[in-house]
Amino acid sequence: MARIAGVDLPRNKRIEVGLTYIYGIGRSLSNSILRSVNIDPNTKTDALADEDVNRIREHIEKNFPVEGELRRVISSNIKRLLELQTYRGLRHRKNLPVRGQRTHTNARTRKGPRKTVAVKKQLKVMK
Repeated sequence: MARIAGVDLPRNKRIEVGLTYIYGIGRSLSNSILRSVNIDPNTKTDALADEDVNRIREHIEKNFPVEGELRRVISSNIKRLLELQTYRGLRHRKNLPVRGQRTHTNARTRKGPRKTVAVKKQLKVMK
C-alpha cells in the first residue's frame, strides 16, 4: 500500500484517481504530477514500484503544499481577512456565503438548517 503525505492511497485504483485522496490534489494536478515523473496514469496503485512512489512523494513535497500544511495556510488566510475586517472576513465571521451568492433563498449549506421564527398572533381589538 502506497503512503504519500500521510495518506494511504486506496488499493486497486488507478494512480490518477488514487492521488486525489490527498487533500489539495485534484484530477488535473494529479495528471500533471504523473506527467512530470513519467508514470502512466492508468497504472494501478498496487502495481507501483517503491521507487515510483518515492518519486511521486518527493515531487509533491517539493512543489505543492498538501494536507496539514495547506490547511494551515488556508486558515491563516481566513484569520488575516477576519483581522483586517474586510467584507470577506465579515462574511466568514457570520457564516454566510463569501463569494457573492444570494442568501434570500438558497445558501442552506453555509447557513445551516432553517431557524423558524414564530409568528405572533395579532389580538383582535373588541369593540
